Amino acid sequence: MISNKVRDFLELKAEHYNAEWFIEKDPVSIPHLFTGKEDIEISGFLTAGISWGQRAQILKKARLLMDWMGMEPYRFVTDAGEQELRVLSKFVYRTFNGIDCQYFISALRKIYINHGGLEKVITEGYETDRRVYSALESFRRLFMSFSPMDRTGKHLANVAKGSSAKRLNMFLRWMVRDDGRIDFGLWKKINPADLMIPLDVHVGRVARELGLLERKQNDWKAVEELTSKLRMLRPHDPVYYDYALFGSGVFEKNTHKAI
Repeated sequence: MISNKVRDFLELKAEHYNAEWFIEKDPVSIPHLFTGKEDIEISGFLTAGISWGQRAQILKKARLLMDWMGMEPYRFVTDAGEQELRVLSKFVYRTFNGIDCQYFISALRKIYINHGGLEKVITEGYETDRRVYSALESFRRLFMSFSPMDRTGKHLANVAKGSSAKRLNMFLRWMVRDDGRIDFGLWKKINPADLMIPLDVHVGRVARELGLLERKQNDWKAVEELTSKLRMLRPHDPVYYDYALFGSGVFEKNTHKAI
């Protein structure tokens, strides 16, 4: 059971952070620079892929990458010549370097030209059993099938090995949820009820302190445990509470400890 105090806290904080003011402080601000579906998808995927560490640096580096792509990520992915691609060899964000960046772009090119795009390949995996786990497992298998260097594999979560896949789940939240505020709601064939919580250290810490999560590791089993609790409150849209858990964990630190 979830206490009324915890329920009220989650509702209050989710409503506070699921608002337009939140966009400029979050990596989601990068895909919000675009209006075309494919531009939003590609910029969102690449931004989510480097979304760890200091938020200011994430935004700085993601915007730099968009600038290097001429603020036309879809055109760049599908049409960029060798000279344009060579520029990406200089990209570095923490352990994600130019080699990784060039592979990500080349893999996206193959996915859009030969496999119908990100929405199609991820949705096909989901539709096998209507589980996000299956979508992410099959997507990774395809994405890493174009002969990357070994080092690049660590930059795309592997749920088959127990990863929480925080960044991929965040990307799916952006693409699937249609809140009219922050998330885009572009992908209509994945049910928001089936989304999984983007679990990182902030979300995990707050969830444990609120009694919503017992598992100590931030892995896929913890994602399943926490998401199942949140579905008790909002069966049709459990990841709505990502805003409450992440927001209070990052911006407020200890306010939830009074619950």
